[in-house]
Amino acid sequence: MRDAPSLFEVVALNLPEHARNAIHTDEGARSAGFPAALVAGVTTYAYLTHVPLAAWGVDWLMSGGGELDLRSPVFAGDELRCQPVRGDDGRWVVEALVGDDATPRATFALRDAEAVPVVPLRDGEPLKPIRVQLENEWGADYAARAGDPFSLCHDEGLTHPAVWPALANHMVHRRVARGSWIHFRSRIRHHATAPVGAIADVYANVIERTVRRSGERATLDVAIEVDGRRVASIEHEAIVALPGAPEPARA
Repeated sequence: MRDAPSLFEVVALNLPEHARNAIHTDEGARSAGFPAALVAGVTTYAYLTHVPLAAWGVDWLMSGGGELDLRSPVFAGDELRCQPVRGDDGRWVVEALVGDDATPRATFALRDAEAVPVVPLRDGEPLKPIRVQLENEWGADYAARAGDPFSLCHDEGLTHPAVWPALANHMVHRRVARGSWIHFRSRIRHHATAPVGAIADVYANVIERTVRRSGERATLDVAIEVDGRRVASIEHEAIVALPGAPEPARA
């Protein structure tokens, strides 16, 4: 990757579909102790991906990725700066900054556009697969609907990279979460691009569950395939039940 990435600025907002998780509404966020609606972590990720997409294009979309760390909430209406900096290991890291606060709300440590091997999901609690068509909220215009004017994915007819963790979130929401929940980390590897309109199959295993003061956490291994070919692999972590959430149903 030869070109240095550039700063991207945007006003953060929630997409309509995120109201499915009450934490992304003002009422639901306040009931959980937050001052206002949290912007979905995957939307923050979509903003962060503007930086490598604008610098490195389809090469990064095809075989890049990186490590997303959602450290503290971005709220709807925040003026977000996605600032690339060099990390201690020499890699580019995109920081999500708000106002005069020098502490990033999120970071995305970029992985170079180089092929990585496809490996099986780790053993764990298997979840029922999900099948979706890569269009509308799962298509090329995820970031455009969130206020990002960069049109590479739309112009090329390719699924936006934010769709991959969005599908991991969809798995969490439908198969694991109880009530409001919070996505906080993803390790994402791209293996191939996917055309808009294709059918994607999402497979996942829960490989760890822990309980902390902040709630119940789950780590998932997620594989996304199109026509039987792996397009993305994700290690995905979320607080799947906040304190006070109902206990899971027992068989």
